[in-house]
Amino acid sequence: MKRAGGILLSITSLASPYGIGTLGKAAYEFVDFLREAGQSYWQILPVGPTGYGDSPYQSFSAFAGNPYLIDLDMLQEAGLLEKNEYAAEDWGRDLQRVDYGLLYQKRLPVLRLAADRFLEAPSEEFGQWQREQVWLDDYALFMALKEQHAGAAWTDWEEDLRRRRPAALAQAARENEEEIRRQKAIQYFFSRQWYRLKAYANRNGISLIGDLPIYAAGDSADVWADTALFQLDENLAPKEVAGVPPDGFTDKGQVWGNPLYDWESMKQDGYDWWVRRIACACRRHDVVRIDHFRGFAGYFAVPQGAQTAAGGRWRKGPGMDLFRAVREKCGDCRIIAEDLGYLNQEVRSLLQETGFPGMKVLEFAFDTRDGGNYFPYTYPHSCVCYTGTHDNEPVSGWVQTARPADVHLAGEYLNLTKEEGYGWGLMRGAWASPADLAIVQAQDVLGLGHEARMNTPSTLRGNWQWRALPGVFTPELAGRLHHRMELYGRAPEDL
Repeated sequence: MKRAGGILLSITSLASPYGIGTLGKAAYEFVDFLREAGQSYWQILPVGPTGYGDSPYQSFSAFAGNPYLIDLDMLQEAGLLEKNEYAAEDWGRDLQRVDYGLLYQKRLPVLRLAADRFLEAPSEEFGQWQREQVWLDDYALFMALKEQHAGAAWTDWEEDLRRRRPAALAQAARENEEEIRRQKAIQYFFSRQWYRLKAYANRNGISLIGDLPIYAAGDSADVWADTALFQLDENLAPKEVAGVPPDGFTDKGQVWGNPLYDWESMKQDGYDWWVRRIACACRRHDVVRIDHFRGFAGYFAVPQGAQTAAGGRWRKGPGMDLFRAVREKCGDCRIIAEDLGYLNQEVRSLLQETGFPGMKVLEFAFDTRDGGNYFPYTYPHSCVCYTGTHDNEPVSGWVQTARPADVHLAGEYLNLTKEEGYGWGLMRGAWASPADLAIVQAQDVLGLGHEARMNTPSTLRGNWQWRALPGVFTPELAGRLHHRMELYGRAPEDL
């Protein structure tokens, strides 16, 4: 990567009159803002369909797109909706929060209406697109069956469906034919809108950084369709689940609950599922951030049913064997490794062998509980520096909640002043660092604090909801950012 800057902003956090940020007008306006601000990258969060808890890291599919992100105005412009069929709905009155409950109730009926109209005369392009999506049949049937079972997890379905017995699947496909076709059309809407936005961003010099969760959700089309790829027992329940051990931030560790991969089984077909998954992510984005990279060197397995991660243990991951297969079949995808957390020499060696740039979080530099060395003077050029990620406080929130000694250390190290603002001071630290790429949260650019935090790990309520208000990404703000990009050698050459 060349020396550059970017902004982290979930698509769901864009302004919209319909309850959640979408791939529509506000997304294009944000691309324009990024260009005027001298940025080169827009980093987003995972864009898969979300389930219980609304987390983009717990998706019904590792391949599908989130229907909530489909822009309704664009469907109206395509003649698939009437304005009064969605504009009159109550999508939530708080413009700064996503109401996922309302979306769950109201969004899919509107999208199904558009899908039915589209399917009256589907295009040849739609047929070709379907044939190219290897994952689509399983996903569409999975979602249709979830609808038939009132949203119940696949593990609670009838035994024949749980175990995917051919006669039961064939009957289910016949019974749910209309809904299956709708689900496929909805995914087509997402794909067309996505690649249109990506093309616009690329034409304007903006590259999209996607986010690839390491684990599949237990209640997903992926696990249901390929149970042999996961560590499940004879009842199709996880033998152990994913998590992370106790550390300075949480004395009980974290139990994520995802089923673990059966890496030996995956190795037998050359890691085909992972190759297809990374290839899909690399087509959809210009750069892909792989979450929890250390899990490929060694992963933490927690006993099924455990309330804390204290009884977990480390197990060996696939290591470079996986990434050789990816490189052989996908070429040189541009990947960022999220190498945060408990690191050992095995993880460092894997990162070095892959050649992927790792991550540095500036807030961690001043947190004496962490024990890692995140001071900017230690950064290699080949890394990505963040003020904080979606799991961290915005800088203003960090100043309010961090220990006074840590804030004092940051002030001394970066010469922070109230006149400049601590948010701009920490962003300055990221921009001035040796890191090739510096990414700052949109909340920091806007001067927001704890109220705008995107996610608090190990909590289940109030996450993934923050949204930017309309009109906050102003020309004046873009000009201020552009000046900083020029000052720290991060502005694109054509600006």
